[in-house]
Amino acid sequence: MPNYHPGYRPDIDSLRAVAVSAVVIFHAFPNLIPGGFVGVDIFFVISGYLITSIILRSFESGTFSFSDFYARRIRRIFPALITVLGTCYAAGWWLLNADEFKALGKHMAAGAGFVQNAVLEREADYFDIASTLKPLMHLWSLSVEEQFYLLYPALLWCMRRIGIPLNFGLIALLLLSLGLNVANVHEYPTTVFFAPQTRFWELWVGGALALHP
Repeated sequence: MPNYHPGYRPDIDSLRAVAVSAVVIFHAFPNLIPGGFVGVDIFFVISGYLITSIILRSFESGTFSFSDFYARRIRRIFPALITVLGTCYAAGWWLLNADEFKALGKHMAAGAGFVQNAVLEREADYFDIASTLKPLMHLWSLSVEEQFYLLYPALLWCMRRIGIPLNFGLIALLLLSLGLNVANVHEYPTTVFFAPQTRFWELWVGGALALHP
């Protein structure tokens, strides 16, 4: 039996539209909405809310399936991802020189493997090229989300099996991740920006909201 799947939520779709608009305007006109990048954070909270709702409702109905959960993620993510990667590859073949095309290939592999955030973190140094010249830069956030999705169902399942209250468990994880973020943001801002352990708190905020609808 497939997992629970929520119906269409116009309120969440509207919030997504606000988040996307803020990010797009920020990139196109940085001085118009200097804090527009917060749209990414909104997306993380929405993702945490929806994914927690799906998992918990499936647990409650006794229909949760790991295979169905990951199959849904694949069907949702891969068509658009393959289109983006294929388009960038075709454009890069004609427009980029050999070194640039090699770098694009590395980022394509990282994006397909959902480790783009780790690759970008390692590249960020004095000799790094501008982020505006990396056509797949935006896949870092997708990588963080997919890393979360890979671990989160098993984590919730284990918490239920050993009797850890989900309220307590999620709040504890949220505070731990947020604490790592706050403690390291000034000394290691690049790591804090890209690392999953300092980003997961935003998804757990959504998870905590799902526990208290």
